[in-house]
Amino acid sequence: MSELIEALRRGEGLAAWRQIADALEGEIAAGQLAQGAQLPTEAALAVRFAVNRHTVRRALAALAERGLVRASQGRGTFVEVPPLAYPIGRRTRFSEIVTGAGREPWGDLISQSEGAASPEVAAMLAVPEGAPLLELVTVHRADGVPLSTARTWLPLPRFAGFAGAYETSGSITRALAACGVPDYTRLSTRIRARMAEPAEAVRLDLTPGRAVIVVSSVNVDGEGLPVQANRAVFAADRVELVVGS
Repeated sequence: MSELIEALRRGEGLAAWRQIADALEGEIAAGQLAQGAQLPTEAALAVRFAVNRHTVRRALAALAERGLVRASQGRGTFVEVPPLAYPIGRRTRFSEIVTGAGREPWGDLISQSEGAASPEVAAMLAVPEGAPLLELVTVHRADGVPLSTARTWLPLPRFAGFAGAYETSGSITRALAACGVPDYTRLSTRIRARMAEPAEAVRLDLTPGRAVIVVSSVNVDGEGLPVQANRAVFAADRVELVVGS
């Protein structure tokens, strides 16, 4: 990509920001800007195209709306990577799926709290309404790219140490093992699509209004007892859910 000032076509009815977006999209399509690569800074692009940073920002926002780039707060803007095939079955394991795709998995604990089971969550976990639960909000990444954010509920007091184990390991599977559940299977899965809520968009580095896939599930231990109810929100452009028969 040239560092020289690149002249835009003026007076032809095509806005400067759109010309910049089209030029960058062409470079992404041609592989000049590789998958996962960081784009030049807004300041550098403003110099390249001889425009102000507001014009560059609008061009980058248009690319983000098309699912071509991802703006990460405090880090910059990156070319999106191809969707990751994500199998949904009896043994769905985020870390195994991401590692199998040659990428590095990790989970961040955003918040933890204790509360009473709502009617919906109580039914999922087969506990009385109002029973004590641990609730976590997490973000799950592959090579640093957020794939999903989730809200997870676990019965108390059985999983009182779960949050600390998860924060240390970054893995649901390892945290469950630390709480005495060496293996678990998927009891049920429900999938739907909707637009990202504002907080979800921030955690997933999405522009507001982008589509997400919501996967609600219940996992059980070896004795068939529910151990985890989970509602994961996936960035729709970053995963391809594969449902096993």
